[in-house]
Amino acid sequence: MSAPGSAGHPDRATTMRVLYAIEGLGTGGTERSLAEMLPPLTAAGVEPEVVCLFRREGCHAAVEAAGAPVTVLDAHGWAGRLRELRRHLGERQPDLVHTMLFRTDLLGRLAAAGTGVPVLGSLVGTPYAPTRLRDPRIDPRRLGLARRADSWTARRLCRHFHAVSRTAAEAAVRDLGLPPERITVVPRGRDPRRLGSPSPRRRARSRERLGLGDDERVVVTAGRHEFQKGQLDLVEAIARLADRGRTLLLIAGREGTLTPELRSAAAPLGDRVRLLGHRDDLPEILAAADLFAFPSLYEGMPGAVIEAMALGLPVVASDIPPVREVVEPGVSALLVPPGEPGSLAAAIDAMLADRERASAAGRRGREIFEGRFTLERSVRGMLDLYRRQLEPIAAGGG
Repeated sequence: MSAPGSAGHPDRATTMRVLYAIEGLGTGGTERSLAEMLPPLTAAGVEPEVVCLFRREGCHAAVEAAGAPVTVLDAHGWAGRLRELRRHLGERQPDLVHTMLFRTDLLGRLAAAGTGVPVLGSLVGTPYAPTRLRDPRIDPRRLGLARRADSWTARRLCRHFHAVSRTAAEAAVRDLGLPPERITVVPRGRDPRRLGSPSPRRRARSRERLGLGDDERVVVTAGRHEFQKGQLDLVEAIARLADRGRTLLLIAGREGTLTPELRSAAAPLGDRVRLLGHRDDLPEILAAADLFAFPSLYEGMPGAVIEAMALGLPVVASDIPPVREVVEPGVSALLVPPGEPGSLAAAIDAMLADRERASAAGRRGREIFEGRFTLERSVRGMLDLYRRQLEPIAAGGG
């Protein structure tokens, strides 16, 4: 381990060379979190490098601007990528490999095997949740094979794991057979400076830019168009509120496998449901909203809910474990059974109809964000985790 000026225990002066292996630097939650965390991690002594399987637009430029060189592997196929990544590790000799997402989890573990470089894996979701099998696009046989490969390599080739939530940690213990003591939970945080603060002036400005009237009840959700996100249930819930005044739904998120069905379901509602596509200005869209809806069927950590709370929005969400970790049920959010549009519609209407309750819920959400989910808090947790992984190497003179 590199430790300029210090030959002993890792401390704030220690330089840690961390290689992040990730599938690509697109616009997903894992990619955006990495890009946001790199500047403060670098300032704290991490020398980062990022290796990707694919070149994707989204966070690539932000990662490079943070001072992290990015390498996109040239090889194709599992065997070729594995050889190239192993060769890259041999040339760079990082102190730690931090892998993220399924394909780079597997490749990173295998590439580092026998090199002496410890591997830290990220647990960011619940990929083997039984709910996934309700998605007609999921092949149970392939999912089972993936689970077995994930479990074998995780248990044998990974030193430790970072889980973004207790839910993700518990799923890994249950589905992959990981010992709980090899998992550390560090929730992903958000930068309050990037998100900004809620205010009447900001709300009015954002609504004007989006062409929204001040008297319209605006519900926002965010997420890629996939089965997991439960957006069809939300569209149906909005349809049930047709006689409750002018209630609009804005869906921010990339197109996905559910996009055609989502468009078809939204078409009869006209401009009451707007598919905004991917947006880099999500904080401004949240600032224009009266309520944030999160109808997901399963999650690792509901990052979009955290951003909504940072903007002081009341939340109506599915009653699933990761959401309960983030909100205060009945206080900052109303939770309903997942997959029930009627319950979702009733909760949205109840929150929008009671402005005092909605305002109190939004204020409490903002307090929860500031106390538990800031970027600074996450960075401190990750630095501590990195140092603890390198302590055995430093103690042994490695």
